[in-house]
Amino acid sequence: MLRFITRHILTGLITVLPVLLTLYLLYWFIISTETVLGNIIRFILPDSLYWLYWPGMGVIAGLAIVFLIGLLMHIYVVRRLFEKAEQLLFHMPLIKSVYRAIRDFFQFFSPSKKKEFEQVVAVTLDNGMQLVGFVTQAKPENIPSGLNNDDSVLVYLPLSYMIGGYTVLIPRKAIRTLDMSMEEAMRFTLTAGVTGDGYSSPPAKHK
Repeated sequence: MLRFITRHILTGLITVLPVLLTLYLLYWFIISTETVLGNIIRFILPDSLYWLYWPGMGVIAGLAIVFLIGLLMHIYVVRRLFEKAEQLLFHMPLIKSVYRAIRDFFQFFSPSKKKEFEQVVAVTLDNGMQLVGFVTQAKPENIPSGLNNDDSVLVYLPLSYMIGGYTVLIPRKAIRTLDMSMEEAMRFTLTAGVTGDGYSSPPAKHK
């Protein structure tokens, strides 16, 4: 009886938690942007125009700012200035480790980086076991000296139910390209494939 109850509680948590976490992140973003930017807008508006402010204006302003930053990052000068500012953070103890880890994680999903990670592969081990991974570097000249060779590629193997994984050098003959998007593959590996949704596409032949 206890096992029956526990199993259904876990099933309920697995079902509800992703929805709750997603809603909480949306709630946090809306409340944070509305609180910060909404107060700034109210402070800037003169008393005679205070009636122009309406709830939600802070959220719209936040989205507009993020969109503008995205546009500016396509300008070479702005991008170089941002890189110079980043170098200051990279030289600060403790801050550089935290910032670099967060930056690298989010850049993994960046549209500008997708071409580097778009190749989802199955890595075949000597015992026949297969692991799902992402080719992060296929050019030998971009791999550290001593590890680089023309017959190997760098593959990232994510771990299930956690942020982390292994970066390994794999012979090209040991990988097989999969017909999965990066998002599908990440969802599949991070959830250990428990959902079984959206993975029906047949694997492509590795050339």
